[in-house]
Amino acid sequence: MRHGWLAVLAVVAVGAGLATEASAQMPGDEEAILQVVRDLFDGMREKDEAKLRGVWHDEARLQSAAVDESGAPVLRSTPVEGFVSSIASSTAFLDEVTFDEVVRIDGHLATVWAPYNLFVNDSFQHCGVDAIQMIRTDDGWKIFQLTDTRTREGCDEGRRGN
Repeated sequence: MRHGWLAVLAVVAVGAGLATEASAQMPGDEEAILQVVRDLFDGMREKDEAKLRGVWHDEARLQSAAVDESGAPVLRSTPVEGFVSSIASSTAFLDEVTFDEVVRIDGHLATVWAPYNLFVNDSFQHCGVDAIQMIRTDDGWKIFQLTDTRTREGCDEGRRGN
């Protein structure tokens, strides 16, 4: 009888694990998450303040992992509102294109790793990676953290996305 209960417990444990795994991602999540990324960069190209504001969580942070003049690593922060305002009022055409995006999802948390190239007025500016974290909200997926890197070394300047 003891072995019977162990078998039942094992089945329940496996079932609970599968239920947790199944609830970790809903159908369409990956596409919805990538749409938020597209909306961010479409908003930049279009200088669309509403589209730009719509992708961010109220407590979002925007940062760059950079190096200072001496080559020491630093973390630079930009207020999201300042970012949105500066993009919307810029006279330059900003075209940030991502490619080879990798999406990871666990329940209400998602991470996107997106290599990118930035072009300003059709001139290559720099490349890097956008590390984007999102949370599922009642209004859909929202960015709560975006940290990028920026470099001019090792870039494939001709890469304009998929």
